[in-house]
Amino acid sequence: MPRPAFRFRSRASDDLQITGDRIFLRLPRLADFGEWSTLRTRSRAFLEPWEPRWPDDDLTRSAFQYRIRRYEADHGSGLATPLFIFLKGSNQLVGGLTIGNIRRGAAETCTLGYWMGEAHAGRGLMHDALRSIIPHVFERMRLHRIEAACIPDNERSMHLLEKVGFRREGYLNGYLKINGAWRDHLLYALIAEDWRDRHAKPTKATG
Repeated sequence: MPRPAFRFRSRASDDLQITGDRIFLRLPRLADFGEWSTLRTRSRAFLEPWEPRWPDDDLTRSAFQYRIRRYEADHGSGLATPLFIFLKGSNQLVGGLTIGNIRRGAAETCTLGYWMGEAHAGRGLMHDALRSIIPHVFERMRLHRIEAACIPDNERSMHLLEKVGFRREGYLNGYLKINGAWRDHLLYALIAEDWRDRHAKPTKATG
């Protein structure tokens, strides 16, 4: 069955870039295919327990081209902002992060998803990426709430979310189909007021 064609164009220019201490994030490009496929292939056993089941053709160039068109469509229609994460200096691809399920109006909310290549995990790079992306969501996109969900036994992700200020809000039964099985998830959230309070500069006493 042929994949559907997309007609949307990205509303943001390809030079969108969010910079952290050691990393930067930008929109994916077709030219990223080689590095992306290599990183995902080498990290497959590491990533599969936490992700939806990979299609048989997931790592092919044609599937990546479809992925890029879908990214452009979602970003152009304001539904999501997909980003790749690169190391400063070397410009090496290390992972990805998506601001997804963007809802405006009364909600002004989004969900956050992310992955890191196995060779780069445990180095604090995703912490750097989250600390960089949160101000973008609240100040540039002017959303009010960020949600993230993780499998209860993914202690690394739970610790990461809590470290950047997310609060655990609930337990989601059979929330997402991960690696072929419906899995429960923990719901975490961060709202703009809590983030601003957390990062407010203390006022100096006078007198």
